[in-house]
Amino acid sequence: MNFVSRLSWFFKWRWGYYTLAIVLMTAVSLLTTIPPKLIGNTVDHIRNGDLTAAGLNQTVLLLVGLSLLQYVLAYIWITTLFGNSALLEKLLRGRLLNHLTRMTPGFFQKNSTGQLMALATNDVLSIGQTAGYGVMTLVNTLVGASVVIITMISLISFKLMIAALIPLPFLALVISKLGTRVRTRFLSAQAAFGQMNDHALESISGIRVIRSYVQEEDDLRAFDRVTSEVMDKNKRVSFLNALFQPLISLIVGVSYTIGIGYGSYLVIQGEITLGNLISFNIYLGMLIWPMISFGEFINVLQRGNASADRLDTALSQEPELKDADPPVAVKEPASIEMKQLTFTYPTAKQPSLTGISFFLEQGQTLGIVGKTGSGKSTLLKQLLRQYSVAPDQLFIAGVPIESIALDQMKSWVAYVPQEHMLLSKSIRDNIALGKPGASLDEIARAVQMASFAQDIEQMPEGLDTIVGENGVMLSGGQKQRLAISRALLIDSEILLLDDSLSAVDARTESRILHQLRLEREGKTTLITTHRLSAVSHANWILVLDEGRIIEEGTHEELMLLGGWYKNQWDRQQMEASLAD
Repeated sequence: MNFVSRLSWFFKWRWGYYTLAIVLMTAVSLLTTIPPKLIGNTVDHIRNGDLTAAGLNQTVLLLVGLSLLQYVLAYIWITTLFGNSALLEKLLRGRLLNHLTRMTPGFFQKNSTGQLMALATNDVLSIGQTAGYGVMTLVNTLVGASVVIITMISLISFKLMIAALIPLPFLALVISKLGTRVRTRFLSAQAAFGQMNDHALESISGIRVIRSYVQEEDDLRAFDRVTSEVMDKNKRVSFLNALFQPLISLIVGVSYTIGIGYGSYLVIQGEITLGNLISFNIYLGMLIWPMISFGEFINVLQRGNASADRLDTALSQEPELKDADPPVAVKEPASIEMKQLTFTYPTAKQPSLTGISFFLEQGQTLGIVGKTGSGKSTLLKQLLRQYSVAPDQLFIAGVPIESIALDQMKSWVAYVPQEHMLLSKSIRDNIALGKPGASLDEIARAVQMASFAQDIEQMPEGLDTIVGENGVMLSGGQKQRLAISRALLIDSEILLLDDSLSAVDARTESRILHQLRLEREGKTTLITTHRLSAVSHANWILVLDEGRIIEEGTHEELMLLGGWYKNQWDRQQMEASLAD
């Protein structure tokens, strides 16, 4: 089966535990065949009038002992089997998260957050159920039914057994047809569940915007439509699931009818005793669960296969960037150079950067300015190795960046994006994200450099203050300074500030930049900004427009050039003076 082949690595690893569980399940199935025979023999003794008190007591004690033994064995195999199921879910979630951390942005453009959440919850759960509950139902079907049928043949009557099992082929046909349709509908239901997750995430993360535009009712109606679709598709799955047990009960009812009718005829003919007929009907009742198990197995297997397909599709997608074979060892980023770099996003038709060239030595600062959408952030992202770069267009210490190991490149870079991702933890935990073992002195130094110390002192619990979901308890400027503190803590060779001072006032910006110049001497910094005062100290400044460099030079050179930079500088200085 496809499901077994996909999870062969797990079954090979845990084969001993599965073997133990299956052996114990088989033992329990064998033990369950003894009580019906004892009951039948007791009935015959009663009918013949030769039942003694000692014999009855012995039978009762034996039944009690068998019940206790079955309880112990069942406890062991249940904990063993379903322990494997829980372990598999844990491993799959870990494997999925590990895979997601290696994926590049292109992967997340193809797979929405809601769909990935559905994989980590519903799909992994379905796979775990198949590896636990599915195995249980399969063993119950094969072993339980086989043991009962063999017992019926050997101890009761072969003819009666054949007659009673005539309806079973119809059961197999019905379950096969239903199972295929269950799989198709389950895939559709899982996709709808992912869309519902997407909508819920967007609504929760954008609740303030929704409220500010008084769109609560419209959003609720839209969400109601999404949830109604999920409900309808799950009802379609449940409708098919609900057909399994009634059909099985119908077929079992026919078997009972045959068993009692034909069995009574055999008793009258003297071919079997009354006790045998009672034992046979008990055995026939014991076949109900294996029949139901078969239906449940097909149902769970189809769900597990569908979920395994979805999970395999996600895990089979490779990151767009891979290490060179072999990578070139570079001791430190002694320089950064772009040579006519042109870059186009995977889903875009027009390039976002065209012919970008500059050379930056270690310890220098590069300022990148320009209008909104001019490509400033895109330029910084080339150093983050999120997207592939054309060969021989970006060099670190004279080595093409595609030849340098990804982990080594990432270890050199600290990045402060425009949109800050903050955890629902304390300020201390958020700052120490890139360096969990940082000491209090190191954190305090990073906070001081980011001009964030005074704000923390005014908070009720200082560094232990919980920032809330994505920093909801902090202002925009505080979020930016927390993110800057996080980046400064790791003391990286290359610091990328992507318009990271836009929400602070001019004086705070001046203090932060002064601290950066003092503390990061000998290390490289790249700054994108709309506020030109943030880059006036830079060793070199690029002015971008529609992904191209239209001006470049030092602050003094650009002021003498009299182009876009000078006009923007004069305008911002006038605005600042008017504000003062």
